[in-house]
Amino acid sequence: MSSTTAEVYQEEQTSRWQMPDTLVLIFIIGALAVLLTYLIPAGYFDSQTITYMVDGVEKSRTAIDPTSFQYATDEAGNLLYKSVGLFESGGGIGLMNFVFEGLVSGSKWGSAIGVIMFMLVIGGAFGVVMRTGTIDNGILRLIDKTKGNEALFIPALFALFSLGGAVFGMGEEAVAFAIIIAPLMVRLGYDGITTVMVTYVATQIGFAASWMNPFSVAVAQGIAGVPVLSGAGFRIAMWVGFTIIGIVFTMLYASKVKKNPELSFSKKGDVHFKELATEQKESRWHFGDTLVLLTVAATTAWVVWGVVVHAWYLPEIASQFFTMGIVAGAIAVVFRLNNMTVNDIAAAFKEGAGTMLAPALLVGAAKGVLLILGGGKSGDPSVLNSLLNSAGGAISGLPEVVAAWFMYVFQSVFNFFVTSGSGQAALTMPLMAPLADIAGVTRQVSVLAFQLGDGFTNIIVPTSASLMATLGVCRIDWGDWAKFCWRFIALLFVLSSVIVIGAQISGFA
Repeated sequence: MSSTTAEVYQEEQTSRWQMPDTLVLIFIIGALAVLLTYLIPAGYFDSQTITYMVDGVEKSRTAIDPTSFQYATDEAGNLLYKSVGLFESGGGIGLMNFVFEGLVSGSKWGSAIGVIMFMLVIGGAFGVVMRTGTIDNGILRLIDKTKGNEALFIPALFALFSLGGAVFGMGEEAVAFAIIIAPLMVRLGYDGITTVMVTYVATQIGFAASWMNPFSVAVAQGIAGVPVLSGAGFRIAMWVGFTIIGIVFTMLYASKVKKNPELSFSKKGDVHFKELATEQKESRWHFGDTLVLLTVAATTAWVVWGVVVHAWYLPEIASQFFTMGIVAGAIAVVFRLNNMTVNDIAAAFKEGAGTMLAPALLVGAAKGVLLILGGGKSGDPSVLNSLLNSAGGAISGLPEVVAAWFMYVFQSVFNFFVTSGSGQAALTMPLMAPLADIAGVTRQVSVLAFQLGDGFTNIIVPTSASLMATLGVCRIDWGDWAKFCWRFIALLFVLSSVIVIGAQISGFA
């Protein structure tokens, strides 16, 4: 074979290689999780009830007793391995049925079935809103009125979503907004990646650096025995810094894409939004459009109020957006927006829900990986509990600065398995807090390590339901997303490491 022929052959082989589909990656991870069940014996913790104060109100939460860990044994006293096979009947978990079990797991209050149904309902509701044509026409008018100032959208949106993540733990809600913002960003010359950055990623920046998030910081501080919402000044400064870094990173990428669209990491998915843009040449604006837009705005404000004041979650939020879709559809029929009929409302709802099926499947598959490792319940013998205990034992013997950093690393890794902020706090903080005392790490720093590790890795782990849903809305494969955001994750990791180590050295308490 000549050198020229060899080069051509090598180029052909290189061009044939593609990043595996997200579902393929999750299946591989599931297979590795099955392997762990044969190598690591199952263990469990006893539980305890921890009480703490939030705004003068006593709250309680069930958490693990860190001194109670023990390995499960059989009747003969041998270590018990919760080995997972290929199939398992009777509702058990196996490699070939972990996707199904993941899809039907949980309740309406959380992953996976609750998140999946939430995705389908809001997908359908916004499908109706998009069918009215109001959003498309509004985008065209907005672009016409903001010529030369389009870049202002990025810092404004990023800051707002980051604030939402910091104040009330915004995450799943970003999916609904991404549906509207994605076509706007593409028409402004940006891409789907930019949409994910200013919506979901921004919420996780706020979530990780929050000074008052009730689902992470408040729970973790309460369990650790630290005054709830203490250290707010330090955390507010941290939130401002990370938000600015996120805005700058996003704007730098967005400006490159606008100058050269070939540099986009989401070109495949952006084709869909560009095709929609070419279909709508002229903008119209009628009184009916104003009513639809007011309906969307009022619903958004109503949902934010419900989340902050009444702690609404998936069922309540989904029902509000469903109502929004019905009202918007009725307005469109009355005012003949896009010549919509009652049957068009139903068709648009089904089409919008259909766009969510692919990311919904990924959400269920990712939850199935957790089920393979034991499901995340501290009282049930599982590989996950054994890993948690082993990590705690390793950290306790390290020098204080190193121990503080390893706490952050551990929380980052553990978040792959338990992406719920309050769930991870309940599992890890009862163990990390006393270990911090042994290692000479302040408990406030252990909380800091938890919130940074828990929040930032939500940006990349494929087990995050909210991430996969947002990527699905923007038609971005997780592999393409990983190729883009690994640099940002590396930057956040380095900065977080410096902050945790610096906080420990300075005696942050």
